[in-house]
Amino acid sequence: MTESAASKVKPGAWLTGRSTYKRPLSYSGVSVADPRVARAVDLVSYEAELLDRKNYEEWQELYSEDGIYVIPIDPETEDFAGSLNMVFDDDAMRRSRVVRLTEGYAIAAVDAATTVRTLGRFICGEVDDDGVLLRAAQVIVAYKRGTHHLWAGDVEYRVRFGATPADDRIALKVIRLIDSQDSTPAAGFLL
Repeated sequence: MTESAASKVKPGAWLTGRSTYKRPLSYSGVSVADPRVARAVDLVSYEAELLDRKNYEEWQELYSEDGIYVIPIDPETEDFAGSLNMVFDDDAMRRSRVVRLTEGYAIAAVDAATTVRTLGRFICGEVDDDGVLLRAAQVIVAYKRGTHHLWAGDVEYRVRFGATPADDRIALKVIRLIDSQDSTPAAGFLL
């Protein structure tokens, strides 16, 4: 019987066997330079820009009517409806969240953090003329009341193409935070 790499490491050493997401993405071999992939990357980058500018009304319109936005606690789950999640928003939940964030009555909206999102390490899964499945790394720095908070994770996007790039929509966004199973600071903003 062969020992695994993790079993050869002394307790407390750098290799813990913990990952944000162990299921490998079926890599398509399609480059991010492919026009379809570049189109999807442009959309998710624009989404990050809208969130950092707190333009939630325009942000919600980037999602398809059947689109899902989820932050699961279990980094391995694919059964979002049957699992505990930090966020599990369909169209109605996204719209009600945006109302809370923009009406000015929610404390999270009144005293919202200033954020900067960085997206990178785009890997393409499925790619066809109807859309793209992407995985990316995301780091968010949030600043509020003299304190910085850091949020990081793997993000999976399913982008559905429309007739033009302006008609493209996000059909799925799954954020798998690296610390999703630990206690995490409250986020009064969308990740």
